Amino acid sequence: MSAERVVIAGGLVLTAGAAGATRADILVTGDTITAIVPPDSLEAPRIDASDRLIIPGLVNAHTHGYVGLSKGGGDGWSLEPGTASSAWDAAPEDDEDRYLATVLSAVEMVRKGCTSCFDLTVLPSAPTPDPVYHIARAYHDLGMRAVVAPMVADRGFHQAIPGISDAFPADLRHLVESMELPPAETVLALLRQAVRSWAFPADQVRLGVAPAVPLHCSDALLIGCRDIAAEYGLPLQTHLAASAAQRAASERRYGSTLTAHLHGLGLVGPWFSGAHGTWLDHTEMALIARNGGSLVHSPGADLRIGNGIADMRRALAAGVTVGVGTDGGGSSGHQNMFEAVRLTAFVSRVFDRAPEDWIGAGEALRMATEGSAAVLGMADLIGRIAPGYKADLVFLDRADGTLVPLHDAVTQLVDAQDGSAVRDVMIGGRFVMRDGEFPGIDWPAMVRRAHAAADRLEARNAAAGDVVARLAPMVAHFCVGLGRCEHGLPRKLTAASAL
Repeated sequence: MSAERVVIAGGLVLTAGAAGATRADILVTGDTITAIVPPDSLEAPRIDASDRLIIPGLVNAHTHGYVGLSKGGGDGWSLEPGTASSAWDAAPEDDEDRYLATVLSAVEMVRKGCTSCFDLTVLPSAPTPDPVYHIARAYHDLGMRAVVAPMVADRGFHQAIPGISDAFPADLRHLVESMELPPAETVLALLRQAVRSWAFPADQVRLGVAPAVPLHCSDALLIGCRDIAAEYGLPLQTHLAASAAQRAASERRYGSTLTAHLHGLGLVGPWFSGAHGTWLDHTEMALIARNGGSLVHSPGADLRIGNGIADMRRALAAGVTVGVGTDGGGSSGHQNMFEAVRLTAFVSRVFDRAPEDWIGAGEALRMATEGSAAVLGMADLIGRIAPGYKADLVFLDRADGTLVPLHDAVTQLVDAQDGSAVRDVMIGGRFVMRDGEFPGIDWPAMVRRAHAAADRLEARNAAAGDVVARLAPMVAHFCVGLGRCEHGLPRKLTAASAL
């Protein structure tokens, strides 16, 4: 039986390689774009898009869907206190709550024009990898593409940051040090079991590997993640030099940068991506480029949690493939890829460079489509409106205030659009959102479930509140001091330089 054909007719289309949008018809056969032609050139069932601007689906190259039930917390927290508190209160413990949290994050992404993501999710201490299945099911049921990568670690934060335990009072030190993570061999066995039992189409929801933070992983675990990724052809992503404290801790632990250590273990290759990369030097960027790896820029999260500003112009100049991500709702506060794209362009302009060396609107948008698609290992499937690519399309209302009048579609999308103009989203030739609604999802019921689940999580975590409240300032102050050691990478203004 031949695949169904449909023409998306008369829209303003942002095609691959074009400087701007042009009116065209898009022929979709099954789940794939098969032709882009002048209007009224084809005979087939038609979908009228004459009042729409059509862009490739945005691709979120770094997020954490499981925090969909706990967004809005931790204002004023830097990275390390948030990481420390996650030992007590980060993730839902029930499979259906994990599913619900991920659906909430996915719906937020789709409403803002995102059709695919790289989700670093949880792998709880469980005898089976079933929790990962339920998270993947959330994306599959919604129709969104995703790489679902369970985050793994075998060192607690007190082991990851040299000397930090000494900063705690005795009672907290005992409590923190008593929380042991599963050993590397247990974690790796669960990952292999997840690979063998994977039940989802690889072009829609595929498995990835995520050693959470290199400092939180033994070399045995890192090497095991490398081997699984290589054996099964899986993308691998880690949080790489996100904070000044991580860079300093790496020098103390390894006597080298994190990137050099990972490269020495064989992790840096075409399958590799490093999220944030805020505290990388030029040598590290060149090393990643030389080995075909990627970076993911999450400027909104970096600003909110005080990581600094990653110099992605330097990374691009070194030849690194760069994608864009929102990070999780706990770090960025949202899942809005339009906001991430805008900040990608804007924060590049704080560096002392001429305007021609800024990241422009078109470049930022390509990073959030083609660049992010490469991070997911799907560069030949998504990220472009072109024949042979999947029909992952976002339809924006041309009557939205940010697009009236429409002079330069790309500039106006990046500089002004916040996702409010998104009306319809198609993934693989199927509308997963139509006129702002999700077919098959009872959203009011989902909202009620979310409120009930959030109340359960808040009650469950109440007892941990005192521990988190006592730990946070100690961790923050210790890591601020650690991050002020000599590193030669001026990413933050000091009080003196700001005067």
